[in-house]
Amino acid sequence: MEVADILSRDCTRSVVPCTSKKRALEIISELAAQHLNVNSQQLFDCLLAREKMGTTGIGNGIAIPHGRISDENRATAVLLTFAEPVEFDAIDNQPVGLVFALFVPEQECKQHLKTLSLIAEKLSDKQICKQLRQASTDDELYQIMISS
Repeated sequence: MEVADILSRDCTRSVVPCTSKKRALEIISELAAQHLNVNSQQLFDCLLAREKMGTTGIGNGIAIPHGRISDENRATAVLLTFAEPVEFDAIDNQPVGLVFALFVPEQECKQHLKTLSLIAEKLSDKQICKQLRQASTDDELYQIMISS
């Protein structure tokens, strides 16, 4: 699976004004809900439930919130950079400025893990993260993520 299979331009936003983890999860849910044509509150609740199990802030200013959705939907990602990093309860206690969120259908559990691994690997590349953080437009952010 390629990032372009799950991430679309309409779910990519750069330099998003955001002041909290809760608001970040709301923004992610709103974008994904429009793309999936589902209720944003359901997506938000799904992300919140996952965060209660343990933070998805993986360190180095990056978070990968994720959750499962109903099987009639397809895997969908949301990519955000924030205007200012926000507290996210990350494992290194550093604020987060780069978020790649993922929603995967219930029956695609193995694919979900592979996709999370692919994203984590991509975001472990300091050069890619630097480019993503410097992107000033949604399209630039999208192009960097799908082409790297």
